[in-house]
Amino acid sequence: MTSHFSHRPFQIRQAWPAPLHLPWLVLVGALTGLLAAGAAADAQTSPGPSYNNYAATNGLGVNAGEPSIGVNRRSGRAFVQAKTQTLRVTFNDTVSPATAAWEDKSPALPQCTAPSTFDPILFTDQTTGRTFESQLIPTPVLASLTCFTDTDGDNWSPSEGGGVGSGIDHQTLGGGPFGLGPVGAMGSYPDAVYYCSQDVGAAFCSSSYDGGLTFAPAVPIYSAVSCSGLHGHVKVAPDGTVYVPNKACGATALAHTVQAVVVSTDNGLTWAVRSVPTSSPGISDPSVGIGANGTLYFAYQNGDGHPHVAVSRDRGQTWTNDRDVGTAFGIQNTVFPTIVAGDDNRAAFAFLGTPTAGDFQAATFSGVWHLYVAHTYDGGATWTTVDATPNDPVQRNCIWLGGGSNPCRNLLDFIDATSDQRGRVLVAYADGCIDECVSSTIAPGPSSALIGYRTKLATIARQSAGKGVLAAFD
Repeated sequence: MTSHFSHRPFQIRQAWPAPLHLPWLVLVGALTGLLAAGAAADAQTSPGPSYNNYAATNGLGVNAGEPSIGVNRRSGRAFVQAKTQTLRVTFNDTVSPATAAWEDKSPALPQCTAPSTFDPILFTDQTTGRTFESQLIPTPVLASLTCFTDTDGDNWSPSEGGGVGSGIDHQTLGGGPFGLGPVGAMGSYPDAVYYCSQDVGAAFCSSSYDGGLTFAPAVPIYSAVSCSGLHGHVKVAPDGTVYVPNKACGATALAHTVQAVVVSTDNGLTWAVRSVPTSSPGISDPSVGIGANGTLYFAYQNGDGHPHVAVSRDRGQTWTNDRDVGTAFGIQNTVFPTIVAGDDNRAAFAFLGTPTAGDFQAATFSGVWHLYVAHTYDGGATWTTVDATPNDPVQRNCIWLGGGSNPCRNLLDFIDATSDQRGRVLVAYADGCIDECVSSTIAPGPSSALIGYRTKLATIARQSAGKGVLAAFD
């Protein structure tokens, strides 16, 4: 899928006020009106966010359900994990629109990957540029195969992959600065690395103090009583606070009433569940983005299916500005929320959405899904939402989130977002509707003879215009 759109600014022309023989008050009023008109013109001629879409080429990335993405801010290269393929993407911004070159940089070491995987994940440390690639393999025993690269995939080194006692499913990797705590960096690598995964009910995280080479034993971050098993991606704040979002938490396993963040302030040794009281449980993993001064953005699918985001400035203890960002497009159903922040007052929330109401997991669902991105430039008080795929649906009809091998489950469980060194937002998603599926009307149902229906092609939506998440590059 390759499509893009842009906003064409228009100009407002205003004649200079009447000659100076006007009464003084009238002249002041005229000047005030002129200044207001000028401000309006500035607002209207400034381009809003827009995106170009880049699909994987040369037969790469055709099995990219639940992709993850990272950007090495030193080199500018992006990485997408598509099942067992680690894909490197180099953008050429000397032409307009920019072009993208896709390469397979999958590690060849047997300690890194296998022919099949339960769950793939990728993470790039924005400070150091180190990229991690991890797989869960089922045989001979369930284990994590993980490697990292400091050369953008040209060379890989094996990692232990997770601590003793880690969970068996839905792993996530993340990292960032160390916080205050009894244990810090052991060696030259400056950042902590975390491996989190779920078990049957509880979830566990293990910490690495040597750049992801080895991991301490895993510790529980919540029990099945306090939260459900599924969680989102682990993220680390600039002050070292670690966050794992969860879609359903509450007093008991049978009465999960809200969504929450699970928080560690001592480098992963202990954890606390902090609820988002304005939320209701969803069925798609939530996501967190963290601003430069620690402002926390919690993006989630609310219980009514709508895309919401709430804001905390005290590590999740209290929340404000819970907003439904899908109202401009009448979004009734949402899946795969993901969010990235930059400056403390800037964030971008991406999700798949459709204005069609009803049970989107049913085989009879007839919704058309697009990728939307909502931007805030005022700390979450207001959001501007755009359709990043206006001429090309990402999926038609049902999307299944219940695991297993349901025919509606081509996209699997999540998408991912990040930003580059200039604050441009990049969203990795699996395109489930290409070729004939794009323009044809398809009757509801999990299968079709049309070419390009229920695909899972690795694709990046990359911001091409408008303000990003770093004001310095406006």
